[in-house]
Amino acid sequence: MELTIITFCVLGTIIGSLLCLIPSLHIYNVAGIAILVYIEFRSLIPEYAMVPFFMSMMVAFAFLNTIPMTFFSAADESAGATILPSLDMLKNGKGRDASLLAGIGTLMGVFLLVLLTPFFYKVCTYIYAISRVHLHWIIGLILVFYVMSEWPKGAGRGRTPWEKFRNGWYNLFAGLLTFILASLTGLILTTKPLAPPQLSFQNIMPVFVGFFAFPSIIQTFLSKAKYPVDQYESRYVNAGWGDLGYAALPGTVGGLLTAMIPAVTIGIASIFSSHITNHRNLIQSSFERPVEPHTVVRVHTPEIYYVQERIFLIAGGINKIIYYVGAFLLLFVLTDITPNGMGRGGLNILMKPLTTPQKGDYFIMLAAVIFSSGLSMLLLMGFTHLVIKHFKKLTNSIRLIYIAITIFLVVLVFLMGGGLVDVKAGFMALLVAAVTTCIGSIPVFFGCRRSHCMAVLLVPIALNMAGYGDTIARILKLV
Repeated sequence: MELTIITFCVLGTIIGSLLCLIPSLHIYNVAGIAILVYIEFRSLIPEYAMVPFFMSMMVAFAFLNTIPMTFFSAADESAGATILPSLDMLKNGKGRDASLLAGIGTLMGVFLLVLLTPFFYKVCTYIYAISRVHLHWIIGLILVFYVMSEWPKGAGRGRTPWEKFRNGWYNLFAGLLTFILASLTGLILTTKPLAPPQLSFQNIMPVFVGFFAFPSIIQTFLSKAKYPVDQYESRYVNAGWGDLGYAALPGTVGGLLTAMIPAVTIGIASIFSSHITNHRNLIQSSFERPVEPHTVVRVHTPEIYYVQERIFLIAGGINKIIYYVGAFLLLFVLTDITPNGMGRGGLNILMKPLTTPQKGDYFIMLAAVIFSSGLSMLLLMGFTHLVIKHFKKLTNSIRLIYIAITIFLVVLVFLMGGGLVDVKAGFMALLVAAVTTCIGSIPVFFGCRRSHCMAVLLVPIALNMAGYGDTIARILKLV
């Protein structure tokens, strides 16, 4: 039995690692396909090895999705945790550092999950029992803070009052518009699900592909950005022990927010947790005296990038593993006040119809996480080296790669959105993806946060928990 579990952990890690290298492909899409295969061919995976297999896939994704996000700008709902510093480092030839710093943070998050085990059983269960009846206004406060944190954004520069107004407000209006349209989309889809009952666990998949995957692909096709093909490689990573220490608190706080509060993803949690590290440990620029008299004073920056960016990347890695893996791991924390566990996240929704947690499963799952994490970190180092080695060829072929990915995602949305059961449902899924692609493109081209798209889940969940979901649906004539 133990050898079988280890075998499927290795298999899940390798499959997850390879598939997660495909830009814009999310692990929940892969997990959905794998679950359909498992349902049809249950004899392929023993029942006791099924959950460790999927957990290993999730661990591999938490580590390896750093590569497409760093080198190919393939953003998903977790992009806010790492993507901005990663792109900055990539432009300066430090793509390897960006990838491995996020990986180090993810590995550090695994150690924190082990250390947090007593907290999960002794403290977290009581927090969960108390907070779950107040989640509606907690999510409401998160939405208010998140939207308000967009201000101020523009500098208000311009020669005329209109130009100043446009410069200061165009991205703010874009953010509010994205938030409102995503909220309406969520209210419609939660009131009138489009996927057939057999594929109900994939009802939200076309929405997320439209919000995050297709806009990134469109941006890649239109972008003329050129990144240095010669990326710097070293035996070392540009970080110190102090960076790990500073990143531990915001990463853990952000991760626990995502693990405990439904529909709060890393992009949103990173906004909260990054306030802890904001303006911390910046290496100040200094002015150098002119070499020749009466010449311009030069500004000297001692590093290519700041310590703050390293902390942000490491904290983002911690946040990712607690969000993707920790939220599912909480499903197996079974106590008298949490008899059904405390699991959150997409994998929890996908797996609940197939498995029922038993006491003692937590430590089996934790062992699977630790084992898969060690293997995933080695794969991250190896794949990062290969990507850098062939970076020139990959960047020259990036459009062809994204054409193939686009075709694959269109087929995936059609089939998993309902086409496997009803052709009309498949075309409806494509239509939904097209609409959400238009909404998801607003942040890409107007410079607001992509995480505004998460209002598609946050707003309906908050309204339904508060008891206003049916009233709003009637007002909008959805029922």
